[in-house]
Amino acid sequence: MHKVWLVTGASSGFGRAITEAAVAAGDVVVGAARRPEALDDLVAAHPDQVEALRLDVTDVAAAEAAVRDVIDRHGRLDVLVNNAGRTHVGAFEETTDAELRELFDLHVFGPAALTRAVLPHLRERRTGAIVQMSSMGGQMSFAGFSAYSGTKFALEGLSEGLADEVREFGIKVLVVEPGAFRTSLFETARAGASADSGVYAKVRATRDAVSGGHGSQPGDPAKAAAVVLAALDADDTPLHLPLGDDGVTAVLGKLDAVRAEVTAWEDRSRATAFDD
Repeated sequence: MHKVWLVTGASSGFGRAITEAAVAAGDVVVGAARRPEALDDLVAAHPDQVEALRLDVTDVAAAEAAVRDVIDRHGRLDVLVNNAGRTHVGAFEETTDAELRELFDLHVFGPAALTRAVLPHLRERRTGAIVQMSSMGGQMSFAGFSAYSGTKFALEGLSEGLADEVREFGIKVLVVEPGAFRTSLFETARAGASADSGVYAKVRATRDAVSGGHGSQPGDPAKAAAVVLAALDADDTPLHLPLGDDGVTAVLGKLDAVRAEVTAWEDRSRATAFDD
């Protein structure tokens, strides 16, 4: 039986690639986007499989209605993909409260609202999946990405707890952690940036890498989408799925670094109980 997907940010990048992969597998996709007309070509090519839905994921009040609409029209919803997002470069000190809140609205509160909206339906059916599009920046960070990674760390923390809660209901949670893929994430018009005082040279280097990196990223979104679908179909779906050579290397490197730090202080850290 075909699946019914709700994919946010479906008009480009990973959202579009996952939509195309699901359609190729014979599934039905409701693609949500702030500009649903960007999906007109896919809707025209697959009128029985692709629908476009206007949705701004930062409008958390619209989440429940969007999910209800999909279920009312299709009878069920099998996979929610929280993909909508954008990058942001800025030093921690120079990132404003408004910029930080805007990122959290997009990467945390929006996905949380959609996830809450779909959970009662998935629990009742005792099946389904929630895909959280994170980043290798959800496992590690560096100069210029503190705000972006902060939102992805938060999304991953929420998702780990969620996965433990819903496993008994047959619901899968998959956190995808891509490295650099050839999407629109680094486009100047889409990438956010805090004001640059010039104090932090490393942040300037990150900003230059992002502004000059669009179109040259090594990762193929179509290949990434194929791995996402395969992971969802697997009996042992992973909770964390780094993608790309750079993504896997970065995540493994972070895990090794954390283990080394913990081990270096292990004896003193363990010896902190009351003597009695």
